[in-house]
Amino acid sequence: MTMKASGMEKTDLKNASVDPTLTEVAPSPHLVEGGRTTRRMMIDVLVALAPLVGAAIYFFRWSAVRQMAICLAACLTVEALCALMRRRRPPLADGSAAVTAIILALSLPATAPWYAGVIGSMVAIGIGKALFGGLGMNLFNPAMVGRAFVMISFAGALGAAGYQDAGSTIDIMTQATPLTAFQQSGVVTGLADLLIGRTNGSLGETSALACLAGGLFLCLRRSAAWRIPASMLAIAALFAILQTGFTAQGWTPAHHLCGGALLFGAFFIATDPVSSPLTPQGQMIYGAGIGALVMIIRIFSGYPEGVMFAVLLMNGLTPLINRWTIPPPFGEQ
Repeated sequence: MTMKASGMEKTDLKNASVDPTLTEVAPSPHLVEGGRTTRRMMIDVLVALAPLVGAAIYFFRWSAVRQMAICLAACLTVEALCALMRRRRPPLADGSAAVTAIILALSLPATAPWYAGVIGSMVAIGIGKALFGGLGMNLFNPAMVGRAFVMISFAGALGAAGYQDAGSTIDIMTQATPLTAFQQSGVVTGLADLLIGRTNGSLGETSALACLAGGLFLCLRRSAAWRIPASMLAIAALFAILQTGFTAQGWTPAHHLCGGALLFGAFFIATDPVSSPLTPQGQMIYGAGIGALVMIIRIFSGYPEGVMFAVLLMNGLTPLINRWTIPPPFGEQ
């Protein structure tokens, strides 16, 4: 015996087949670019990170390789475990866990102990990403969540100086970071060293040229919103000029832009498409806010660097920025 479905039942069946994650609520017209997949964007980020990885290995040798290998293995393992706990297939092929691992490793100093990378990876993937529902649902940048946790928990271990590699001491590892050296002792690092990377610091922040090369590649590939680093660096430069003037000696605005994690954060951390605003105007506000907070922390606080804190604070404001900058519907007077 067969029964015909009523009109209401047919409508319910039709609506039940619609994936709610694919529902578009923005006003028309809708333009879709099929080639811009998550996997392609993650591959672009990994390619853009190649200059930073190369510079880190060149200057910090096997310590950089060890740090990246630890974070990569830990992030992939935690990603797979979190997916299996939710009875889902591990989404390792999309590359998002690998990107989080490399960015986390590059944000750590070469002297960081192995457990800092493991715990940072567990927090980054488990709390910063999986706890919010997985890829596309996280409010904060996962790598920065992990970095903030290990920095607060193991501040002494991450700040320890001195490093031995194959029985020889690497000179740059025994030095203070450029921002710390200037803030505490007034020592000015040469611009050439900041550009090339012959300074101490986190693995991915020392070479300004490597950050610029990878960042420009991301922007040209449209895998990163260029408005975010542009507004972030512009506001940071404005604060630096107001503080130091156009002086050609001492700590100049160029030192502020090339020193520390400003370039690394502008191109690879702040541009995370999940935790950053969607609208062009919102991206400008977001980037400007990060740049202003970084310089306020550098100038007025006792902490020499503020990229991580600035990004996390503006991540929390991203939903409000999206709400404030909703574009008018197409054709609205």
